[in-house]
Amino acid sequence: MANSFLSDHPKGLYLLFFVEMWERFSFYGMRALFLLFMVKEMMFSVEKAGNIYGLYTGFVYLTPLFGGFLADRYLGQRRCVTIGAILMSLGLFMLSTDIKPLFFVALFTMIFANGFFKSNISSILGMLYEDNKEKKDSAYTIFYMGINLGAFMSPLVCGTLAVKYGFTWGFFSAGVGMLLGLIMYKLLENKYLKNAGLIPAGKKSEDNEVAEVDNEQKSRIFALFILMAFSVVFFTCFEQAGSSLTLFAEYSVDRGFFGHEIPPYYFQSLNPLYIILFAPLMSCLWTYLASKHKEPTSAEKFTFSLVLMGFAYSIMAIAGALSANMPVSVMWLVVVYFIMTIAELCLSPIGLSLVSKLAPKQFLSLLMGCWFLTSFLGNLLAGFWGGKYETMSHCIIFLTLAVLSFVSSCILGMFVPKLNKIIDKK
Repeated sequence: MANSFLSDHPKGLYLLFFVEMWERFSFYGMRALFLLFMVKEMMFSVEKAGNIYGLYTGFVYLTPLFGGFLADRYLGQRRCVTIGAILMSLGLFMLSTDIKPLFFVALFTMIFANGFFKSNISSILGMLYEDNKEKKDSAYTIFYMGINLGAFMSPLVCGTLAVKYGFTWGFFSAGVGMLLGLIMYKLLENKYLKNAGLIPAGKKSEDNEVAEVDNEQKSRIFALFILMAFSVVFFTCFEQAGSSLTLFAEYSVDRGFFGHEIPPYYFQSLNPLYIILFAPLMSCLWTYLASKHKEPTSAEKFTFSLVLMGFAYSIMAIAGALSANMPVSVMWLVVVYFIMTIAELCLSPIGLSLVSKLAPKQFLSLLMGCWFLTSFLGNLLAGFWGGKYETMSHCIIFLTLAVLSFVSSCILGMFVPKLNKIIDKK
């Protein structure tokens, strides 16, 4: 089973796997420290820090829209990935200098870096598989494991360095991670990626070499946008990991462990650890269900992910109520992150694969950027809501997210039959 999961893929997949792993190492390493750095070192209020957190983590998912446009029309995906990796390293090294006037310069640099990088590396992966839908699903699942391997390591490495030697070394280690990914990419891209992502597809369309978008493609794009709209709700809840859930871990959880205190950053490694452990099992489950003609459709998986998110925050609402009297056990977060991870596996890799399947080639990176736009809106709302942590009951904060998830799942469920006809049309 494991052999069939990993075999028969081009070597370019594994190059992109490791490059994306190091990029996510840098992103999540910085994110794990970001909010507490602003509160403890920059001396911002929790509300101000939460709002800046939301703006930053939101805008890094807005700029891929423009990076995708530039790649499709002018630069090509490969050049954009290089530009993004260079800018990301530069921004993180600026942040590590602890020169406060550079703080916002570093943030803007990393926002633009992510715009060049994020949608384009995902698009290159889709190009390696052309129209092979079965292998493409498996490839994006493997790729998603790379994302989460980086996300798992980074809070442990960057968080530990921050605790022992200061935030400066935590940010510096994140910059080194991105630099390693850049070096690997430049050494091996021509060998393993061949021509994928070199020529902007939009230039071909100007020469009439690529067909115009027909009505069927337009309906599929419309279906994508419907699912993207509901993904905003998912990411609003999911991205509480870096805001309200981090604050909850810092101030409301008994983190004692055999005489030592678990740093709050470490809890952000639970989600990627669960991804690494359960992504292959979920992939095998979808394959098994498909062989029995019982696999849920993409729209059904999206709906189920929102239901799971509702359950996760229902549990957090109980934990929030209990924490008013005394710190609660770490097991509350352990269980909640597990449920959120299964919800993520029903939505995030499915969404990436779906965009690569349904998007017209000349708009692939642009529509991949639109997919990341859902994370922009979700992060923006997550930061705003996390900023209310000090002024609202913790129980109410989490209960509101639970209700939002359950109501959204019911509304999306009503669209599922129509979406299935559009997306799964042969």
